[in-house]
Amino acid sequence: MIDDATPIPLATLRPRSIAWRRATDRIVKVLASLAAMVGLVALAWILGVVIARGAAALNWSFFTRLPRPPGVDGGGLIHAIYGTVAMTGLGTLIGVPIGLMAGVFLAEFARNSRWAHPIRFSANVLMGTPSILIGVFVYALIVMPLGHFSGYAGAVALAIIILPVVTRTTEDMLNLVPDTLRESALALGAPRWKVTLGIVFRAARSGLLTGIILSVARASGESAPLLFTALNSPYWSASLSQPMGNLTVTIFNYAMSPYPDWQQMAWGASLLITAGVLSLMLVSRMLLRESRRPW
Repeated sequence: MIDDATPIPLATLRPRSIAWRRATDRIVKVLASLAAMVGLVALAWILGVVIARGAAALNWSFFTRLPRPPGVDGGGLIHAIYGTVAMTGLGTLIGVPIGLMAGVFLAEFARNSRWAHPIRFSANVLMGTPSILIGVFVYALIVMPLGHFSGYAGAVALAIIILPVVTRTTEDMLNLVPDTLRESALALGAPRWKVTLGIVFRAARSGLLTGIILSVARASGESAPLLFTALNSPYWSASLSQPMGNLTVTIFNYAMSPYPDWQQMAWGASLLITAGVLSLMLVSRMLLRESRRPW
């Protein structure tokens, strides 16, 4: 019986072969490279198909006219483009300020308080909640009491999708700001709110903008919550109090139709959304790269 305090001779330890380590390293690198290539090929394939089939539908009429009956040339999706921009914009105006304030509360005032952990947990759960459930929730909360679909209900659903992303991003970005900046400003006599808005926010502005852009990009491509809240409409409606056309639900309706011209319009709308989301993603990556620079 060997005593626990007795050291094990080095001769009894079997050293790992250097050749085996190199072989394992190469295998892992090859597998990781193959996985990355699969993702890139899938992305390139999707973009290629969307561009090839959707580019033909993009013209001046597509951006300036209302849809026409099947088989009639010259129609467009101006109503759906306006509806998507209006609801996404209003959802951003609702969700982003609340998310920023919640993130500031978690990072600056309640890091380890009893309220911090439930709020973080709720935000994480909300981030993973399927968007269709959010649509059903807003349907029961707004649509059923009012008795009709509306753009306001769609904007609220998108705001709920935006809210947890902005909250968690704001907290993470503010926690990356060194405490020495806060302490220096407070030592000079600056009030806490001015330190947060004038120094901490300025230091983390790139990361905050990145989180906002990513949340807006995610919300702009949702269709399930809008199907339960804003529904859809083939008519022009500047008022958000009525059912509103939007690109995502229009894509679904047109793609499922038996009419070739409507299917072509669906590909054009898909290309428009894809280009918008990719543009937002590229901007967020550029801002994130800037935010990672050393202080």
